[in-house]
Amino acid sequence: MAAQPLHVGVELGGTKIVVGTSTGGPDLEARTTIATGEPESTLGAVRDAIVSATRGRSLSGVGIGTFGPIDLRPSSPNFGRLVNTPKPGWSGVDIVRGVRGKLETPIALDTDVNAALLAEHRWGAATADEAAYLTIGTGIGGGVWAGGGVISGANHPEIGHLRVPRHPNDSYAGGCPYHGGCLEGMASGSAINERWGSPADALGPGTDEAVAMISWYVAQGIAGLCAVVPVTQVVVGGGVSRLPEFHTAIAGHLEEVTGGYPPVPFAEGGPGILSPGLGDDSGVIGAIELSRSVLQNPTGGSASSG
Repeated sequence: MAAQPLHVGVELGGTKIVVGTSTGGPDLEARTTIATGEPESTLGAVRDAIVSATRGRSLSGVGIGTFGPIDLRPSSPNFGRLVNTPKPGWSGVDIVRGVRGKLETPIALDTDVNAALLAEHRWGAATADEAAYLTIGTGIGGGVWAGGGVISGANHPEIGHLRVPRHPNDSYAGGCPYHGGCLEGMASGSAINERWGSPADALGPGTDEAVAMISWYVAQGIAGLCAVVPVTQVVVGGGVSRLPEFHTAIAGHLEEVTGGYPPVPFAEGGPGILSPGLGDDSGVIGAIELSRSVLQNPTGGSASSG
C-alpha cells in the first residue's frame, strides 16, 4: 500500500523552531528542532528539514504557526511578512517565501498561538466552546476560540500587549520596547531574565517570588481578556508555565485582581486555568492541522498561499 501524503507543520518561535510531519491527527511521524538565529540561515534550515522529513513521500501542504506580529491579510502586499517584531533582525522578513523556497505546495499561515489553540481545541485541554490559549515564553501571545472558531479581526489579536496594572511590590520598568509595562513587558520569559538575572527554569531561590509576581500579572491579563470575551477555559503554555504551581497561582489571583467584577466565568466552576493537553507539541500539531483544515476549506479562517 502506498504511503499516505504528508502534511508538514512549522512552529516558528522566537527561541526555537519545530518542524513536524503527520498524515493527520495529534500523532507526529517526525519532529525536528532548530534554534532560531538570523533569518536567512534559520529559514534555510527549516526548508532543509522539510525536504529531509518528506523525502520519498507526497507532500500535501505546509502549515506555519509563527511568532509575530505578522501580516495575515491575504489581500495585503505584505502578506506573510513580520511587522515590527521585537525579535532582532526579523522585522520585514517574508516568512511564507522563506519557508516555501522551491517547494511547490500550498502553505497555510497563522500565529503560533492560534495554531496551538486549534490543536488544543481538537485534541487537548481546550474542550469548551469558549476557550483561550496563552503562551508565556520569550514573549507572550494568545488566541481565543469562540463562535465555532479562532477569533480574528483586521489582523491577529495581540493579547500579550494588553496594558496591566503594576504589582505593588514591583519596581521593574518593563521590557517591551513599545509599551514598557504591558503584559509581555512585565511577565514574559525575557522580563523574568532581566528582573532576576536568570531564565525561568534556573531561578533557584527567586522561584517563589517569580511565581507569585508573574502569575499575578498573567491573572490581570486573563481578567482583561475575559472582560471582552468571557471564555470558560484558558490553557497556559510556554516555558514560563513550567514554574512550580504556576497554573494554581494564576487561578488563585483571579478573584483578587477582578475584585469580583466582571465575574470570571470559571472562577467558581472548577479548574479553568489548564496546562496544555498536548504538552510541548501543541504548536506544531496545530500547524499541521492548520494546513489540513485550510486546504480542505479555503474560505474557512486562517490565511493561505497557493
